[in-house]
This record gives sequence, C-alpha cells and structure tokens, in this order.
Amino acid sequence: MVATLAAIALYLFLPQRLLIAPRYVLPALECLLLVPLVAINPKRLTRQTRAFRVLSLTLVAVIAVSNLAALTILVHELVYAGVKDGRSLLVAALQVWLTNIIVFGLAYWELDRGGPVSRTQLPRSALPLADFRFSQDENDDAVQEVADGASGASDWVPTLVDYLYVSVTNSTAFSPTDTMPLSTRAKALMAVQSVSALMTSLLVIARAVSILH
Repeated sequence: MVATLAAIALYLFLPQRLLIAPRYVLPALECLLLVPLVAINPKRLTRQTRAFRVLSLTLVAVIAVSNLAALTILVHELVYAGVKDGRSLLVAALQVWLTNIIVFGLAYWELDRGGPVSRTQLPRSALPLADFRFSQDENDDAVQEVADGASGASDWVPTLVDYLYVSVTNSTAFSPTDTMPLSTRAKALMAVQSVSALMTSLLVIARAVSILH
C-alpha cells in the first residue's frame, strides 16, 4: 500500500501540462480501487478472491498508463513546445522515473506466479510457472551458507522489495541483472520499462541539463 500511495503522490505533484485528466481524477480513482483491496486484506495478504485479483491488476494498470502518458507528453513538450524551464523539467522527469520504478515493481509483484497471495499461501508445487528467475532459485549447489537460503531449501519467496529491486536495476542498467525474465509477458514489461527509462534518462534529463547551462 505504501508503494501505491507513493506513486499516487508523485502523480499529484506533476505539472498540470503533463496530466491527461484534471489533477485529482486519476488519484481519486486509484484510491477508490485501493480501498476494497485494503478491506479484503487489512493487515497481511492472505485472501485471494477474483475481485481482489482484478482490482489489484486494474490499479497497477491505471498507474502505469497515467505515468506513461505523462512521459509521452513530457517528451512532446521537449521536442515541439520548446520548454525553457529546465529546473521544473528535471523535477518532473525525476517524478516520472521514480513512478516508473514503483509501478513496474508492483506489476512484477502482482504477476509473478499468480501474485503475492498465491506465492505465500500455496505450496511451491501448486504455484503457476515463474515469470522471473531469482538468484535464490539457483543456489542449491552453492556453498552451504548460501545454499541454506536457496528457494528450494528454505521455501524462500520474493517479496515486494525484491521486485522493486528488479525494477530499479532495469531502470538504471536498461537490462536484466541478477534476475532474469522467463515468460513473454515479463520480457515485454521489462522492455517497456527499459525503453521508457531510457527516454527519461537520455532525452528528458539531458535536454533539461542543457537548458540549465
């Protein structure tokens, strides 16, 4: 919930010209989607219902679309509008980049092996096929102190922090690092994230710095 609220807050403080709707419309919609999710699982993610799954994926999709739209408008402003305010552009680019990390981290967390509830509540043998291969999945034959933490030996499952780390490394290295995408949808999502992060880093920030100078 904290990550979702952070993404909503970052959107709220974007410049008005980067928004695709009145400032409070999309954040209000996202909060409306978040309320029943918290009601279903108020403390820990232990209940998986069809409504919960649909609402959680819809929430991530709304945040992702609004942020990618903001990035598109930002690039358009740079290329065609001749924006002169480099400082506000830098801040907006940072907001879009941070939201990009959060929303794709949430997307990976929601999609991998049926979502967070399935990963923690179902036995490993009953989980859907993995979308990502973490380093813990390959540590069985490592030295003992490392092998003890392998997913096969300790029933380790990735948490939101692990998926946010994947998102951070994908946004900075523009490619997978120690966690590899396995499914087509995981590869597609990581490709979209890499391209959007690359656009933000190389085009938007570079242009803003040149304006400052």
